[in-house]
Amino acid sequence: MYSLKYKVTTSTCDSEGKLKLYSALQMMQDCSEMWIDSEPGVKQYFTEQNMAQLLATRQVEIVRVPEYKEELTVTTSVYGMKPMFGFRNTFIYDAQGNPCYKTWSMGAFVDKMAGKLKRIDDDTIASMTLEPQLKMNYKDRRIILPKEGGEVLGPIKVLRADIDYNKHMNNANYVRMAMELLPEGFEVKDLRVEYRVAAKLGDLLVPMVFLSEERVIVSLAIGNEVSAIIEFT
Repeated sequence: MYSLKYKVTTSTCDSEGKLKLYSALQMMQDCSEMWIDSEPGVKQYFTEQNMAQLLATRQVEIVRVPEYKEELTVTTSVYGMKPMFGFRNTFIYDAQGNPCYKTWSMGAFVDKMAGKLKRIDDDTIASMTLEPQLKMNYKDRRIILPKEGGEVLGPIKVLRADIDYNKHMNNANYVRMAMELLPEGFEVKDLRVEYRVAAKLGDLLVPMVFLSEERVIVSLAIGNEVSAIIEFT
């Protein structure tokens, strides 16, 4: 298990003094990325093979939204490995050790040059430290779009500030964009994101929004290809 300490600061708060979901996602991402430093064998293998792990899906269960100046601890641990995919839990706890956010995610192992899935060898998988899968309400990683009822909105351009060191739009920015399309007052209790095609600088993401009483699904597409699907409940 790998952990990082955080504090809810001004720049991570919304207008009500509560931690933004976007900021919580950034904390989760940072902890997950830094985790590889705790597995030197895996880190060396990824470097030698010119590989990266890209997020394929994430589910977030929101127990309680922390407030300004709260002390937080983010932990991440891997509970499953396959030759081309890894599964992890990333939780955010308050100062009393109670979970505020429970998440699980699946990462895909990719060749950086080819941009395609690449297998990890058996020895590297065997060297991994696997930990127990944590308790939460696990949902399917696939998000099925409704067949009708979607409203197409104006395109959103991917800006330089949206790009991270993988030369793609950072995972949290998909959620940030989609949250701007939520109805006023919609309180998010659960989030699922399915990442399909990485958006790059200058791409135009065309949103299609499906509204129901308790759920909002936002599809972000590049041309005819769906880049990501975000479900808020």
